[in-house]
Amino acid sequence: MSSFIQLNAPAREWTHSKPDGAQDGTRKDTVLAFHQTIPGYNETTLHALPDIAKELGLGHVLLKDESNRFGLPAFKILGASWAVYRAVGSHLGMPVSDGRIPFAEVGAKAKDAGVRIMTITEGNCGRAVARMAAKHMGVPTSVFVPSYMDERTRDKIRGEGAEVVVVEGSYDDAIPVAMKEAQERDDVILVLDVGLEGYGEVPRYFVQGYSTMLAESDRQVLELTGGRPATHAVVPVGAGSIGEAVTAHFKSASRRKGSGPAKVLAVEPTTAACLFESLKAGKSVSVPTEDTIMCGMNCGTLSTTAWPVLKNGVDADVMVTDLESHNAVQELHARGILAGPCGAATLAALRRACADAKRELGLDDSSVVVLYCTEGQRDYAIPS
Repeated sequence: MSSFIQLNAPAREWTHSKPDGAQDGTRKDTVLAFHQTIPGYNETTLHALPDIAKELGLGHVLLKDESNRFGLPAFKILGASWAVYRAVGSHLGMPVSDGRIPFAEVGAKAKDAGVRIMTITEGNCGRAVARMAAKHMGVPTSVFVPSYMDERTRDKIRGEGAEVVVVEGSYDDAIPVAMKEAQERDDVILVLDVGLEGYGEVPRYFVQGYSTMLAESDRQVLELTGGRPATHAVVPVGAGSIGEAVTAHFKSASRRKGSGPAKVLAVEPTTAACLFESLKAGKSVSVPTEDTIMCGMNCGTLSTTAWPVLKNGVDADVMVTDLESHNAVQELHARGILAGPCGAATLAALRRACADAKRELGLDDSSVVVLYCTEGQRDYAIPS
């Protein structure tokens, strides 16, 4: 077995017992209806990659292209919009769980109450939070960023109307700084997609928000395959919220009863493989990180809310190098799919899995594989 793949055999029989996208009873259609009220709502494309499927000996390879979601180059706005709305509404004591109160009304009351949003990001998530909180709801927003973030990315966050606060060090170093400031101020709402000790409700809102993407892809898969559901899902994992959403969805009791479960392959950079090491250890562990072109996955510690689902439900974790990710970016660009390194890493991981663990993962000519390409094209230093 390749040293770049960690299999998790018990996941084959595991079923996620909670309703799809509904840790607190929130229904997928509630979240979708909310998303449809946001300016620029759109459904993203599911691309068929028949030549890659043929090359790898698979039935279908399909790619969910999140390079343009609400005009932003990543899927994060799906989770961030619902999380900001729910967190602000709950803070103000407003009944927002059914999504019926307009977000503009929630924002107006937040401004009157002097509320401020605070978040931490490596790029896409902070910009998405700023888009919803500052631009759409008019709530003052501070985004804490690691010092290695380039100025262009910082400017994009500022362009959404947010204040950027630079913290020396990594994403993980920024967490205690922001947490301390948030705890010292009654007017601050901390909006993070990562669960921490004593902080778990808001990250669950992010996971619920991603149900819109999963509902879309389920329907699109059936349309492209003539009614055959996905058998494998490949998803990037940073701190774990999108991995949690995808795993819970494909291992849900309702899916097992209807379409049957799908195997879930998680993807991480070799320089920040906290899930890989956690699966090996049988417990959540932190790892040191290094710079990577897959900066959205440059996380050394898993979300506390994501880990139980990932531990039980992910069938394999696949590490990919920066060069493998870059090659996959180029391969997808040649097909007109403008993927970024995190999104293209799913294709790199599928190639690795087919080369090194195809039989163990049940990848064959009957497989229907969905790659969740979570970000669009962006500049990065080309690896050698």
